[in-house]
Amino acid sequence: MQTNFAPEALADPALATSEKILRTCVHCGFCTATCPTYLTLGDELDSPRGRIYLIKDMLEGGKPASPEVVKHIDRCLSCLACMTTCPSGVHYMHLVDHARAYIEATYRRPWHDRMMRTVLAAILPYPGRFRLALAAARLGRPLAGIAGAIPLVGARLKAMLALAPARLPPAADRTLRLFPAQGPRRGRVAILSGCAQQVLDPGINAATIRVLNRHGVEVVVPAGEGCCGALVHHMGREGESHRQAARNIEAWTREIEGEGLDAIIVTTSGCGTTVKDYGFMFREDAAMKAKAERVSALAKDVSEYLATLPLEARREPAFAVTYHSACSMQHGQKITDGPKKLLRSLGFAVKDVPEGHICCGSAGVYNIMQPEIAGALRERKVGNIEKTRPEVIAAGNIGCMTQIAKGFADRGRAVPIVHTVELVDWATGGKVPAALAGTQLILQAAAPHAVGSASSDAEFRHDLR
Repeated sequence: MQTNFAPEALADPALATSEKILRTCVHCGFCTATCPTYLTLGDELDSPRGRIYLIKDMLEGGKPASPEVVKHIDRCLSCLACMTTCPSGVHYMHLVDHARAYIEATYRRPWHDRMMRTVLAAILPYPGRFRLALAAARLGRPLAGIAGAIPLVGARLKAMLALAPARLPPAADRTLRLFPAQGPRRGRVAILSGCAQQVLDPGINAATIRVLNRHGVEVVVPAGEGCCGALVHHMGREGESHRQAARNIEAWTREIEGEGLDAIIVTTSGCGTTVKDYGFMFREDAAMKAKAERVSALAKDVSEYLATLPLEARREPAFAVTYHSACSMQHGQKITDGPKKLLRSLGFAVKDVPEGHICCGSAGVYNIMQPEIAGALRERKVGNIEKTRPEVIAAGNIGCMTQIAKGFADRGRAVPIVHTVELVDWATGGKVPAALAGTQLILQAAAPHAVGSASSDAEFRHDLR
């Protein structure tokens, strides 16, 4: 794509980077075939190619963002399917991130939009606040119909209430910081405790810690770490996201320079995509650049790290797993077959989802901010999962798990949805995933299919209780 930026404008490093990205686009339109919003809405401006034209015009002219540009950029899920499809290697993620920051700096949103974004940014990255908000949302769920009728904000309020779980699991003990390896120590890792996931499903990180400890890996939760910054980063709130990221970088650097780390384990793929991009985020920060690059190099999705360990199945699954690959996993991190190979190596039969490359509509807070589009994508995803006749659904991202669970609940179906690591933990001798506890699937696997000694069977039955 030909560009026409003033030379003095390109002195801005962010603008110079975006100009290079724009020039790699050749207008081929391959991206339209996999873009969820284009497939849903049929509007060229809601495709990556259309948004690239809008961003080019906005940045090249150095003008404030217009309502039209904001509308179409806001509709982008950042699923990054376009990056997987693009034959020219257009780094759309960095381009749209810059566009969002530019919009935040140059455009004054309507009051109701500002209010919603401010509330989400002030609550979701903070587990204590988020837990309180979900408790309030449970009380407000009977009023969802009334809330939905409120002008301007009703649809978003209704979506928020609908996504709130009926009950929350007990909070994890956040005072525990070190989880020693069992037996000889073969490795030492940090784990990102994160924000929303530790409230919605603390069992995911608990399963991760158990399986790592059992295989000789010491796990540390560094003091001072927290939200990775992804949630506000995708809102264009660059200052907030960089502060949150910098706090994590410093926390992990203390561990790296102390007892050392072999990896930084991330159990939410949306967070993993952002942490692996810290090096780019701080590329112009002389004080943080080297630290950020080191952190990004150490960041691993839990499935990546588990694939390096000598895992041994202690139980024989009697059920198949339908695997949903989160967009941030397959498109953002380019992790495609790894989690499925991991499950198969432990005896699980794994089913692929038709149109698995199309987003489920979760995308951070997208299912709140764009509830109609997110709802259509959720229905499409759940319909495709239904084609596999799912017994158990596994995914590596809490947002997808919540979104898909809502889709099945809307259909009056209760299909267990678990994190991939929970199945790995159980299959290698750990606890039964909460979503599977007491189900016929687990009872069938207990015996006669259990693998190992009588003592392992006894431990298994104890886990069932």
